[in-house]
Amino acid sequence: MGNLRFDVVHDAFKKKAAEVDIPAGKPSDFFGSQVFNRANMEKYLDSQTYQKLVLCMDKGATLDGPTADKVAEGMKAWALDHGATHVTHWFQPLTEGTAEKHDAIEQFDGSSLVQQEPDASSFPNGGIRATFEARGYTAWDPTSPVFIQDDTLCIPSVFIAYTGEALDYKTPFKKALKAVNDAAVPICKLFDPNVKRVYSYLGWEQEYFLVDEDLFAARPDLMLTGRTLMGHSSSKSQQLGDHYFGAIPSRVTAFMKEVETEGYKLGIPLRTRHNEVAPNQFEMAPVYEEANLANDHNQMLMNVMTRIARKHGFVVLFHEKPFEGINGSGKHNNWSLGTDTGTQLLAPGKDANGNLQFVTFFVNSLAAVQKHNGLLKASIASANNSHRLGAHEAPPAIVSAFLGKAMTEVLRKLLELPSDTPIEIAGKKGRHVGLVEIPEIFVDNTDRNRTSPFAFTGNRFEFRAVGSSANCAGALTVLNAAVAEQLTLFKAQVDKALDMGKPLQIAIMDCLKPLIAKVLDTICFEGNGYSEEWKKEAARRGLDTESSVPKMFCKFTSAEAVELFTSQGICDLKELEARNEVKWQTYTTKVLIEARTAARMALNHILPAGLEYQRNLLENLDLMRQNFPDKYRQMASTQIDLIKECGELITDIKSRSEELDSAREKAEALQEAFPKALAAEKAAEKIRFLRESIDRLEELTDNALWPLPKYRELLFIN
Repeated sequence: MGNLRFDVVHDAFKKKAAEVDIPAGKPSDFFGSQVFNRANMEKYLDSQTYQKLVLCMDKGATLDGPTADKVAEGMKAWALDHGATHVTHWFQPLTEGTAEKHDAIEQFDGSSLVQQEPDASSFPNGGIRATFEARGYTAWDPTSPVFIQDDTLCIPSVFIAYTGEALDYKTPFKKALKAVNDAAVPICKLFDPNVKRVYSYLGWEQEYFLVDEDLFAARPDLMLTGRTLMGHSSSKSQQLGDHYFGAIPSRVTAFMKEVETEGYKLGIPLRTRHNEVAPNQFEMAPVYEEANLANDHNQMLMNVMTRIARKHGFVVLFHEKPFEGINGSGKHNNWSLGTDTGTQLLAPGKDANGNLQFVTFFVNSLAAVQKHNGLLKASIASANNSHRLGAHEAPPAIVSAFLGKAMTEVLRKLLELPSDTPIEIAGKKGRHVGLVEIPEIFVDNTDRNRTSPFAFTGNRFEFRAVGSSANCAGALTVLNAAVAEQLTLFKAQVDKALDMGKPLQIAIMDCLKPLIAKVLDTICFEGNGYSEEWKKEAARRGLDTESSVPKMFCKFTSAEAVELFTSQGICDLKELEARNEVKWQTYTTKVLIEARTAARMALNHILPAGLEYQRNLLENLDLMRQNFPDKYRQMASTQIDLIKECGELITDIKSRSEELDSAREKAEALQEAFPKALAAEKAAEKIRFLRESIDRLEELTDNALWPLPKYRELLFIN
C-alpha cells in the first residue's frame, strides 16, 4: 500500500491542464443553446400553442390535452435537431441529488410530457410508500425550462406518491413560493396598486473542493463517505491566506472553463469563479434568478461539475467538511423578494413611500426568522453540515441575524420617533426635524459578519449556514413559508388599524414597532457568534441552542411548524412526519457508513503500517543491543520511546475501533428512526476518538510506510 501511495502521488503531480473546446464567439452567442427557452418555443410551436404555454408558465393556467400534445411535438422536434435520443423527467427526490429514468424519445407525446411513473418505493419516503407499493408520479414543472444534457431531453418535474404526498424538494418549495407571493402582494398593493406578483429570488454561492482522482481512489474514506475520517494536518494549510482569491491553478482553470461553457449552454448565468480560503477549495456563483429556477440550475450545475471533473482528472467534493482543521464548504443562499413592477422589496426605496415599504418587508422578514429560528436551523442540519457549523469558519448552530451598524441605528431610531415621521434617503431631500435617514449607498454601510447565519447585505439576506451538498429548496421552503406566515399576520393587523381610521403610514408603523423591539432584543446580534458568551446570551434571549442534529429535526413536527406548513398548504402532518423519518434515516445511514469505514481502515490500513514501523524500530534496537551491549539503552533511548508510544497507539487504535464497532452495532440493532439516530450520534463521537490516535500514529510513522495519501498531497497537488 505504501508503494501505491507514492505511485499515485507521482502520477498526479505530473498531470497537465486538459484541452477545452470553447465555442467561438461570446458566451452570450451560445447561452441557452441547450434549453427549450422562449425563443425556441416560438420557433418550434405555432402561435396559439405558444401563447397557451406562456399562460401556463406565467399565470399557472392549465394545459389541455391537445395543447400538451402540440407542445410535446415541438419539444421533440427541437430535441431531435439537437441530437437527443432519450427523454426523462428530471426530479429531486429526498436524497440531496437528482434522479432520472431515460426512455427512447420516439414515443414521446403530450401525456408523457405532463406525467411519468417512476418507482416510488426505492426513494426515501419516510414510510409513506411500502416496498410493495411502488407507484409514484413525476409531473412537469412548466416554470423551469426543459433542457438537453448529453443525449437526453430533461423535463424538470415534481415527484409525488400515488396517494398524493410530496416525495421531493420541489413540490413543497413551489408551494412555499406561492405562499409568499400570496402574502406579499396584498401588502405591496398598499404602496403600489399595480403590483400583481411577488417573486422570491435566490443567488447561491457554490463552494467545493477538487482532489486528483488518483489520490481520491487511494483513500477509501473519501470514496465511501466524501470526507477524510483520518489524516494528520499538513504543516502548511490555509494559515497564510495565500490561496484565497489567488491565481487559479491551470488544471483547475481548464475545469472551470468547461463547466462554465456547459453551464452557459444550459442557461445557467454563471458569473463568478475564484479560489476559496482552503487549499484546493474553490467557488462558483451565478447572477440571481427566480428561486425555483435558480435551485434547478444549482442542481444541474452540481451534476455538470461532477461529470466534467473526471474529464480533467479530478473528483469534486461537495461534502461540507472533507478535511479536518481547514475550512469546510457552504452554499450561501442570498435571498430577496421583488415585484413584477421591478421593485426590490429588501432594498431602500426612492422616496418615503418606498422606504416605508422596504422597512415593512425588512422587519417582517426578521420577525419570521426570529419566530422560527429553530426550524430554520433544522432546515440546514445534516450529518455532513454538523462538522462545519460552528467550527470557526462557518456560522454557529444558533440562528441570529446581522444587520450592520447603519440598519441597526435606523431601527432604533424608528422606535423613538412618531409613527408619522417620513423615512427618507439621506441626501435626496431637505432635512426634516426627526428625519429617519437610510444611507444612499446602502451596501457600503453594511459590513459582513461571517459568524452570522442570516446576514443583511444591502438589498438581500444571506443565509450563510446552508451546506454545500444541500438542496437549497430545503432551507428556502422554510424561509419563504415563515415570511409568508408573518406577512399574512402583519397584513391582518394593518387592516385592523386602517379600519380604525389610522393613516397608512401610522397604521404600518404602529404595527411594525412591536416587531422592531422584539427582533432587536432577540434575533439581531452584531458580535462574535463563535464566542461562548454568545451561546449563553442566545439561550437567555430564547433562541434555539440545540446542538444535537437528530434533536434539531424534531422542530419539523413541533406545533409551530405544523401550523406553519399546514395553514399554507405546503405540507400536511403526514408529509412532515415522513420527512423527519427520512432525515433521521439519512443521518443514521451516513454516520454508520463512516463508522464501518473508519473501523475497517484502522484494522486494514493503519495497524499494519504501525506494526511494520514498530517492527523496524525493534530490529534497529536489536542491532544496537548486539553492537553496543553496554551502552545501547542510552544510545537507543529515542527508539525505545518511539516503540513504547507506537505500541500504546496501536493498542488504543485496536480498542477504540472495537468501541466504535460496538457503538455502531448498538445503533444498527435499533428499529425506530429517532432513537437510532441518537445512537448513531454517539457512534460519531467514537469516530473522532479513534481519529485522535490514528492521526498521532501518522505523525510518528515512517513516511515511506504510511499507506494513505496525506493531507499535504490531497490539498496541494492540483
